[in-house]
Amino acid sequence: MKTRVTQLLGIRYPIIQGGMQWVGTAELASAVSNAGGLGILTALTQPDPEALRREIARCRTLTDRPFGVNLTLLPTVTPPPYAEYLAAIIESGVKVVETAGNSPKEFTGRLKDAGRTVVHKCTSVRHALSAQRYGVDMVSIDGFECAGHPGEDDVPGLVLIPAAVKALQIPVIASGGIGSGAGMAAALALGAEGINMGTRFMCTQEAPIHDDIKRALVRASERDTNLIFRTLHNTARVLKNAVSDEVVSIERRGGATFEDLRPLVLGTRGRAALRSGEVDSGIVSAGMVVGLIDDVPSCAELIERIVRECRDHLRRAHASAAAE
Repeated sequence: MKTRVTQLLGIRYPIIQGGMQWVGTAELASAVSNAGGLGILTALTQPDPEALRREIARCRTLTDRPFGVNLTLLPTVTPPPYAEYLAAIIESGVKVVETAGNSPKEFTGRLKDAGRTVVHKCTSVRHALSAQRYGVDMVSIDGFECAGHPGEDDVPGLVLIPAAVKALQIPVIASGGIGSGAGMAAALALGAEGINMGTRFMCTQEAPIHDDIKRALVRASERDTNLIFRTLHNTARVLKNAVSDEVVSIERRGGATFEDLRPLVLGTRGRAALRSGEVDSGIVSAGMVVGLIDDVPSCAELIERIVRECRDHLRRAHASAAAE
């Protein structure tokens, strides 16, 4: 497949692995890259910049293909040492950086001066336009169906993707709700030049999470996610389980603060759940696409299947449109 995304990133297929906290490690990123997509290490999964340097080096022992690093800019009063993480990424020679969360304005110039390709992930056209002005090379537009933070506009991909394509000059990557060849075909038909998948890559053999979590995701339907932090205007989509149900219940009572929810949503609890397989012990990020997932293939099997199915769907759509 050939799009501006494959050309800019130097990859065979325009398929990017989402930069997922606790999941974007060398095992998964290298497997995606080896299969022809772009694997992504998640910088803040590593406890400090030096650990990130080691993880980048480890990833290079597992693949000779391009891979990237995600740096999510969190809205917090005590931010991580972003400049030091950025230095680790640049000095380690990583060519592709995915930014997410807050505006990438502070770091885009430094990345471009270093000759890096910058992908910014955002949830609205207005933020995508800002990122384009700041000089990013492409935008990953994240629809309401996505895992993690879908923003506060609640615009699904079927509307958001073509709206972004219409407004932007740089390539658009479709993100959120995609887990099959049909989804990829739809994204390309809407004008996107690539796709980003997070939840779907959690259900692969190489994903560094417990098999019981993978089985829970496979069992889940499209109705088995919760939107938490809605009352705090910091919405997150997560797997429906005992913990996220309790968070929703507390918020529905009214007047909840983050401090009321903190014991339930601690990142350490979520990380422990992913490692132990105890699905109800912490927050597990997941998108509505869980309703389309029914197996746990290798990354290579998944990517080849998605590309094959995508081509089949596009051929059938073309044949239907061309029929007299």
